[in-house]
Formats: sequence, C-alpha cells, structure tokens
Amino acid sequence: MSFFKKLKESISRQTEAVTEKFKQGLEKTRNSFAEKVNDLVYRYRKVDEDFFEELEEILIGADVGVTTVMELIDELKEEVKRRNIQDPREVQAVISEKLVDIYKGDGSFDNELNLQQDALTVILFVGVNGVGKTTTIGKLAHKFKSEGKKVLLAAGDTFRAGAIEQLEVWGERVGVEVIKQGSGSDPAAVMYDAVQAAKARKADILLCDTAGRLQNKVNLMKELEKVKRVIEREIPGAPHEVLLVIDATTGQNGLSQAKTFREATDVTGIVLTKLDGTAKGGIVLAIRNEMDVPVKFVGLGEKMDDLQEFHPEQYVYGLFGDFMEKQED
Repeated sequence: MSFFKKLKESISRQTEAVTEKFKQGLEKTRNSFAEKVNDLVYRYRKVDEDFFEELEEILIGADVGVTTVMELIDELKEEVKRRNIQDPREVQAVISEKLVDIYKGDGSFDNELNLQQDALTVILFVGVNGVGKTTTIGKLAHKFKSEGKKVLLAAGDTFRAGAIEQLEVWGERVGVEVIKQGSGSDPAAVMYDAVQAAKARKADILLCDTAGRLQNKVNLMKELEKVKRVIEREIPGAPHEVLLVIDATTGQNGLSQAKTFREATDVTGIVLTKLDGTAKGGIVLAIRNEMDVPVKFVGLGEKMDDLQEFHPEQYVYGLFGDFMEKQED
C-alpha cells in the first residue's frame, strides 16, 4: 500500500469536518509551500543535486528551520538512494512520509492532554502578549464545556492592562466563571483563590492565564515558578499541563520565544495559533524538531471550534492531499 493510501486510511478514522478544517486552515501554506514542491517535482526530469538544493530553499522559505531542513534533506537523499528513485514525482510521497516521521519522532510523544480522571485538572497557559493566549483559553473552555465538563478560568495575568476584562468577556461568552483579583495583584494569590474555588465548586478543569512579559526574564521565571509552586502545594502533581502559546505568523521569532519560556518553566505542549494566517506553516516541524515538545493544538480560524487538536497526518494531508489525489488518479 502506498504511503498516500495509508495516510488517507489514517485520517479516515477522524471526521471529515476535521479534515476540511485542516485543508482550509493550511490554504496559505499549501498555496505557497506545497505548490512550490509540486512545481519542483514536475519541472525536473531526474532527482539530482540541483533538485535537492531547490527543495532545500523551498523548505527554508516555509520556516521549517535550517537545522530541520538539513536533517530532512539528508534523510531524503538516503531514502531516494535506497529505493533507487529516479522520477522526481515519486519524491513527493517520500517528502510527505518524512514530514510525518519528523513529527512523530521515536513515537514517544502523546498529543493528548493529560486530563485527570474524576479529579481536578489544572492547565497553565504561558506565552508573550499578543499571541492569542486569552482567546485560546476561551476556545478551550468552550471545547471542554461542550463535552460536559465543569470549567473555571483563573485571571493570572494581572500585569497587562485589560487582560482580566478580556478573560471575563470570554467567560461570559462561554458561560464559565472567572476567578480574579484586581489589576496588579500577586498572580500566585489569584491561583490560590482559583484552586480553592475549583475544589469548592467540584470543577473538572481549571484553565489559568499568566502574564506574558519577556522584558525581564528573571522576573518572569520567578513569577512562573511561584505560581507553579502554589498550584502544586494545593494539588500535588499539578499543573498537569503547561501549554506554551505561540503565534505561527511570527515564524522563527516564535521559536526563540518558545526557548525562553522553556527555560522558565517545564512546557508540556505547544498551542500554535493563527496557522491559517501564515504561508509559513513549516514552523510546526521546526518547533517539534528543535524544541522536543509536541504541538497539541493549532488555530485554524476565528470560529469557536477552529482550535483543533494537532494531528501530523491531517497536517500533511492538508498540505499535499490535493496534489497526491491527482497523482493517484
């Protein structure tokens, strides 16, 4: 069975609606990155060094990241040699296969959230201002509530003007309670109140916002450490997830932000927002390969249900599905 048929079989287990969301959300990247790859494989008559050099440029242009691109090109060369591939069009399937392999790595990654059974789950959100952190919290609150879970929000960003009010707007929209204090309050005190409230109200999930300033890394680290300490003292083993929110449109800058937050706290997963707004969706692979942290959710649009769990197969199919369908016909 060809890789493409296996890919289709894998995503057929998920709903058509999810497949369509990934296709629509990745349209800009597909129109840029995937079409260039498609053009490349049809323009060349043989797979040679010039072919690989041009492919390298396309991948770097899609923000896959230089380190990841070099590894990918080396692996492609080995695979082409091993399979004795002469026709460049056959390389397209190998590229797709390797993109899935890069993301899955050794298979130890689990994209699913670490939700506690019959106990409170605490999820901490970190990231710089303007990446869509509060919107992500609101959309996840909507997702969990629609699944029948009792959700509370903690307004831990007491630093940014309007942050508490913004979270309250989402709370009202989704229909969940927001635990807050005044602007300038100690974020750790807010978290303490929120945990107590979540326990008293027998909540299933507590989603915690935090400040996103990076100007003083030392203060950021101390603040996050204190917040985590307070949560863990009240609920051993919590927070159960620390999700770093990154704006996909910032490209490699988002990767450097990610590394800073990784130094400040134990990030367990990435939420990549605004993936539909960039033609450089290769950042997904750069983050996975260079951060060694799974992308757990991606933002594929403005609607409430456009925050989707990340599936590498859906991602690759969203990029190359149309082209490979034509090739199979």
